Amino acid sequence: MWLGPEEVLVANALWVTERANPFFVLQRRRGHGKGGGLTGLLVGTLDVVLDSSARVAPYRILHQTQDSQVYWTVACGSSRKEITKHWEWLENNLLQTLSIFDNEEDITTFVKGKIHGIIAEENKNLQPQGDEDPGKFKEAELKMRKQFGMPEGEKLVNYYSCSFWKGRVPRQGWLYLTVNHLCFYSFLLGKEVSLVVQWVDVTRLEKNATLLFPESIRVDTRDQELFFSMFLNIGETFKLMEQLANLAMRQLLDSEGFLEDKALPRPIRPHKNISALKRDLDARAKNECYRATFRLPKDERLDGHTGCTLWTPFNKLHIPGQMFISYNYICFASKEEDACRLIIPLREVTIVEKADSSSVLPSPLSISTKSKMTFLFANLKDRDFLVQRISDFLQKTPSKQTGSIAGGTKASVPDPAPEGLLKVFQKNSPMEDLGAKGAKEKMKEESWNIHFFEYGRGVCMYRTAKTRELVLKGIPESLRGELWLLFSGAWNEMVTHPGYYAELVEKSMGKYSLATEEIERDLHRSMPEHPAFQNELGIAALRRVLTAYAFRNPTIGYCQAMNIVTSVLLLYGSEEEAFWLLVALCERMLPDYYNTRVVGALVDQGIFEELTRDVLPRLSEKMQELGVISSISLSWFLTLFLSVMPFESAVVIVDCFFYEGIKVILQVALAVLDANMEQLLDCSDEGEAMTVLGRYLDNVVNKQSISPPIPHLHALLTSGDDPPAEVDIFDLLKVSYEKFSSLRADDIEQMRFKQRLKVIQSLEDTAKRSVVRAIPGDIGFSIEELEDLYMVFKAKHLASQYWGGNRSAAIHRDPSLPYLEQYRIDASQFRELFASLTPWACGSHTPVLAGRMFRLLDQNKDSLINFKEFVTGMSGMYHGDLTEKLKALYKLHLPPALIPEEAESALEAAHYFPEDSSSEASPLASDLDLFLPWEAQGLQEQQEGRGSEDIQERREEKETSPPDYRHYLRIWAKEKEAQKETIKDLPKMNQEQFIELCKTLYNMFSEDPLEQDLYHAIATVASLLLRIGEVGKKFSALTTKKPRDGAHSGDHNSATEEDEPPISKLHQDPARECQPPAAGDPQAKASGDMHLGKALQDSHVIVEGGSGEGQGSPSLLLSDDETKDDMSMSSYSVVSTGSLPCEDLTEDTVLVGGEACSPTATSRMGGTVDMDWCISFEQILASILTESVLVNFFEKRVDIGLKIKDQKKVERQFSTSSDHEPPGVLG
Repeated sequence: MWLGPEEVLVANALWVTERANPFFVLQRRRGHGKGGGLTGLLVGTLDVVLDSSARVAPYRILHQTQDSQVYWTVACGSSRKEITKHWEWLENNLLQTLSIFDNEEDITTFVKGKIHGIIAEENKNLQPQGDEDPGKFKEAELKMRKQFGMPEGEKLVNYYSCSFWKGRVPRQGWLYLTVNHLCFYSFLLGKEVSLVVQWVDVTRLEKNATLLFPESIRVDTRDQELFFSMFLNIGETFKLMEQLANLAMRQLLDSEGFLEDKALPRPIRPHKNISALKRDLDARAKNECYRATFRLPKDERLDGHTGCTLWTPFNKLHIPGQMFISYNYICFASKEEDACRLIIPLREVTIVEKADSSSVLPSPLSISTKSKMTFLFANLKDRDFLVQRISDFLQKTPSKQTGSIAGGTKASVPDPAPEGLLKVFQKNSPMEDLGAKGAKEKMKEESWNIHFFEYGRGVCMYRTAKTRELVLKGIPESLRGELWLLFSGAWNEMVTHPGYYAELVEKSMGKYSLATEEIERDLHRSMPEHPAFQNELGIAALRRVLTAYAFRNPTIGYCQAMNIVTSVLLLYGSEEEAFWLLVALCERMLPDYYNTRVVGALVDQGIFEELTRDVLPRLSEKMQELGVISSISLSWFLTLFLSVMPFESAVVIVDCFFYEGIKVILQVALAVLDANMEQLLDCSDEGEAMTVLGRYLDNVVNKQSISPPIPHLHALLTSGDDPPAEVDIFDLLKVSYEKFSSLRADDIEQMRFKQRLKVIQSLEDTAKRSVVRAIPGDIGFSIEELEDLYMVFKAKHLASQYWGGNRSAAIHRDPSLPYLEQYRIDASQFRELFASLTPWACGSHTPVLAGRMFRLLDQNKDSLINFKEFVTGMSGMYHGDLTEKLKALYKLHLPPALIPEEAESALEAAHYFPEDSSSEASPLASDLDLFLPWEAQGLQEQQEGRGSEDIQERREEKETSPPDYRHYLRIWAKEKEAQKETIKDLPKMNQEQFIELCKTLYNMFSEDPLEQDLYHAIATVASLLLRIGEVGKKFSALTTKKPRDGAHSGDHNSATEEDEPPISKLHQDPARECQPPAAGDPQAKASGDMHLGKALQDSHVIVEGGSGEGQGSPSLLLSDDETKDDMSMSSYSVVSTGSLPCEDLTEDTVLVGGEACSPTATSRMGGTVDMDWCISFEQILASILTESVLVNFFEKRVDIGLKIKDQKKVERQFSTSSDHEPPGVLG
């Protein structure tokens, strides 16, 4: 066993050194084993005499360094075998590593750390499963969360002691595997290493051994290669990493699948020190393997398995193997791969009984079925428990007769095409008339009948090597449909879902979708050369099956190539049978083949390329050079050779495929390349190579077929002077099995995992490039910056899938959408990104600004923005000149970005003014006056009349009728117009909005080195703009002679506003804006003796809601005298601006003047925001240009690359805070 390293000063006293290397010594205790003389005898006696607790283990391993006199014990053993195992582990895993270190102290520290890690891991695994130490795993999880800033939702699956190679130096530490991340932490010799990799970023994961890295695990992402080694149990660690990476790939492929997987079942009685997730992931892996081995339905769950023997009557033997029991099936698989396989559905079982034990047949169990077959299992370890489990499951099994092939009764489902189309369209000529072919077919049928007699018929047939031989010789036409259903597992699903297909057909009748449109387009392209699909009967059957499947599985819907495969299935079975065969193909046997991105086919194509490299290396190089493999193999895999070979030959490959799975397709593909190797090596381009292969496949014939030959569409390729020789399909299959049968199902699964990582990540890269290309060129960011931003944006979207339980809108990603629309984020996620990426940091005001930016970008008002909208918002802050940046900032303070609630703080200042009975507004004052100060009164009247009804009608129309092309053309036209927008097109800003703009600017400068100068400059600019607004208001009043009674006559601001576009889409609630204080509010009278009368409407008052302390800060330079002189105002009081420190100018600081907003408000408050006051963008721009420090601030370049790097570092912490802090003000 490993020991915690302890110092040993005299290493050789009482011990004999047996093995040594520069870093370790293996010693044997004197007196143990051979020889040892007198000393040995004494020591041995001493050891025996001493009580057991003082006894010393006879073997030990010490760590030493050349120049040190101090030794450290690292392991001891009671036997030579045990200590040799430890010694070999040290030599294999540590020796090379230690030779890299220069400093001996470092070597000792490293060894001690490694040994402690091993001991901790062993203790964790060996801990009793009672309540002795409940805290170990929980402690590790808390440590992981704290160390890496993970939120509560991030679950730890397991953790391992290992070394991470940083350069050529190993860092001993702990590897934490969580559901979404791989994390590593090490702290040695004052050096800290902390790593976090998201599983969705992993592009390669493999176990390898190199000279530099002893048996290690390699993890690659797009920008780094990581090596981890010196695991105590590398196999278990790697398997778990594979499972987690696989879950992440499923999430990228289809978020629904990931979410199902993530909802791992909670155990009834959790093991206190083993991760429940780890155990459930193991159970899931076993379930998948079980279902794939026996071709069982997707929802079948394995309950347990046990070793046993099965009596096989056909060869009178007891075959050893494993019995598997699940909720609906008992299965058996022999230890030898092909010896025997058996599936017994519990719905078929009639009797389960314990037979009498004997020395020949210990603990036998007999199971009888409805088809009069009896199966005898023996050598069962816990027979009573097993029988109890089986009887429990039998009680839950529906008892009704659902049909069995053996009994000849099929599930009766109304079916327009009750048998295979081949029987309907083939002239039933007797076998005798077909000569040799007929005789051969009759022999095949006879062979299968003998096989059924010996091995059973139907689901419970013994499947052996003999079954495979018969399949390879070809299935007779009359049995093809039945055996396809059996071997694929489709029969089980069909009999357990009676009436399901008919119901689906009924539901999908007359339903229109994109899938049905594509199906209609492809119906007449499905085997048009076959008579069955040259008339409406065959076409209608094909339409019903494809539409029913698209209705059952909208994720797949319909994919090209499904029509070709389904048309062949319909030739040999009824519609219902063809439907269930299609289900077995799409959902189990060819996973992910028929989705929008044909991922499964691309994965198997990758396996094919890898196998070509391994078994045909010469050809592989040539094929890579010509780029042929990717072009040819996709159609081979998607249509199972049906589209590239004559029908009667390809159908033999389909026979083998249903029995053996994808392995056959890979073998045949390799055999085809092998047969054409010489010609392919002579090819000069892709076209020539494709012609060679096309001509070869066209001439693969089935000389045993009794069907009349069907002309093959690809036969055009064979037109030439010397058509190639015909190849018999059975010879091709024989060669493929002889040369390439070493492929095993579990090897293929392993390769599929490796290729899936590559394929999905390359599809993600393609998506990224497509999205980046869709961004207009004038956006200002470089391609690299856009790609980085896209990764950050995508990570934020994915974070909502990991941890954002309530963000349903953002979570559900539809992979069939255009790439640009697949990843979208909501307001709270945008707020987090904005805070970390914006160059305009505004402290506590940042979330408010982010909320406004989000509303501005969310043009379709679905509360989600895509990447293009996100980048547009970022670009407005980073790129363009001073004018462009100010324009972006200006728009953030106008509707729709600014909402009424945000401006309420401006009205609060009115509380400081006394009641003033003289300034009463007419009861007819329009609520809209508050929100549309720049809109002409006449337009308002129209709006109040018919306008609102029009808007309502238009909105209803938009919701009900599908948008036509003109609608999109109008949108595009608007987009083009928007690009031409000049500063003159921007609406004017009213006083409330100007107040908010000032507040944003003050917050923006709070962390700048030139803070004081900027405050001074903005104060100057603000006071200047206040005066400009006043002058404009007076000018407006003079030119229009506007009545001041508040009634709906005359035009507001018509002189200055005549060019303004009507703003008709402000759905704002005036009542929310005007919230008067209670009548007795002391603050309302706080300003004392103020007579505001009409003069108040022409004034601008600066007030402060906070304390009046802090004289030393810069302030708005607007004193009483200046205001009076410059604006020729009536006398009024002003709160001294000297008491206005800029640091305090936050939420409570407002700039107020104004006119009453409603009769009640007027009676309670002396004034509100001035509705006539307004300012244009040109005026703001001109004022800011007078202050060089402001100009420099806005023209300063900020590198977004650095901010993106920081954002990536703190991504998880943001996720933490976003889920556990109360959401901030959205603004």
